[in-house]
Amino acid sequence: MWITIAQFILSLSILVVLHEFGHFLPAKWFKTRVEKFYLFFNPYFSLVKKQIGETEWGIGWLPLGGYVKISGMIDESMDKEQMEGPPQPWEFRSKKAWQRLIIMLGGVTVNFVLGFFLFGIIIFTWGKSYLPTANVTEGIYVDSLGLELGLQDGDHILKVGDVAFEKFNQGVIFRELAINDAQTISVKRNGQQVDLPVTEDHVFMLTSHSNGGKQLFAPRIPTVINEIIEKSRAESLGLQSGDRLIAINGVNTKYFHEFTEELGKSKGVESNLTYIRNNKDTLSANFNLEEEELLGFTNVMPATVAEKFGFGRSMIMGVEQGVGFLTDQMKAFGKMFTGKIKAKESLGSFITIGKQFGTTWDWRRFWNMTAMLSIILAFLNLLPIPALDGGYVMFLIYEVISGRKPSDKFMEYSTMAGFFLLMIFMLYAIGLDISRLF
Repeated sequence: MWITIAQFILSLSILVVLHEFGHFLPAKWFKTRVEKFYLFFNPYFSLVKKQIGETEWGIGWLPLGGYVKISGMIDESMDKEQMEGPPQPWEFRSKKAWQRLIIMLGGVTVNFVLGFFLFGIIIFTWGKSYLPTANVTEGIYVDSLGLELGLQDGDHILKVGDVAFEKFNQGVIFRELAINDAQTISVKRNGQQVDLPVTEDHVFMLTSHSNGGKQLFAPRIPTVINEIIEKSRAESLGLQSGDRLIAINGVNTKYFHEFTEELGKSKGVESNLTYIRNNKDTLSANFNLEEEELLGFTNVMPATVAEKFGFGRSMIMGVEQGVGFLTDQMKAFGKMFTGKIKAKESLGSFITIGKQFGTTWDWRRFWNMTAMLSIILAFLNLLPIPALDGGYVMFLIYEVISGRKPSDKFMEYSTMAGFFLLMIFMLYAIGLDISRLF
């Protein structure tokens, strides 16, 4: 749990600090006074604070975001006193509309650039590896969620809608069905192509919070020993690389998922293993595994493809991946509004987000999560809701087009309304997560 929390706090800190610097730097560039720069919110007191020049720098105790307080700007602090006096040259409200627009767009710009950059760095550092569907020669084995879609053991997935299933990744199924409205899953079954219809109920099932992270299917892999682990039970039984394990206690274990299931049932009792050597000799061995003991071998797996890319190509691919991710998020957001995806099943608070980091520290997953959160943060901040950057941008664009500036009172009331709307939304998301815990 503490590893999960630490990863979430670190990721959030990086995103908040860089986002706020996106506002801070253009504000200083246009000679606008920044009164405070805070990581996390600090109602009533701060954990750390230090005055440097005209800006108070600090760390708050409530890790739900952060802020910069810019003089002469109506924000969530609702500081009405400074707005009652005449505008001063160093205040936000005294700057030209295009300057204020750049200041307000600075945060989301940094988040978009950061997300694209991190995706590129991940590709450059770790490359891309995948399992070609052509290498899954025995088809799939299906879990309960996949059975609901009409899939069967031994199916070879050909395409989802019009998208060819060339890389073995069940994420393609989720994206095409839930986001891109694919109507069918095409499989090769007993030598024939079968088109499985996808209904609205299937989409609701896939996007249900209770089914999040569940497996639809996996490659069906024959149980063939790749390597024997030293001093293991497999070594003592005389098993060898290339042996094909076909049965435990007479129950078929041709495929590895069947083998692991039957092996689990045989723990603590005298059992018999049947295997084939050199594709001709059928042999057997008796064994009795302790409850936590493994047989001790690795299985032959389908060949994967690992690709490495140069820095320039990685950055281009990072932008492409980021744009694709952003497009999917926008489509999903639209589907929640139209009811095609149930909001209560898809929404979550910092509790849901934090769980995605996992309970072990994995830098690749950490930076991937940070990249995705950076783009989501930019997208949400651009929504035309007062109190968000997008709300200010909406009013500034109106001012640029019409030449009329909304009054301070109007901005005050609209910001207050937007702030309360956001609080209701946040409390609703937290309430959903708490109800899911119980």
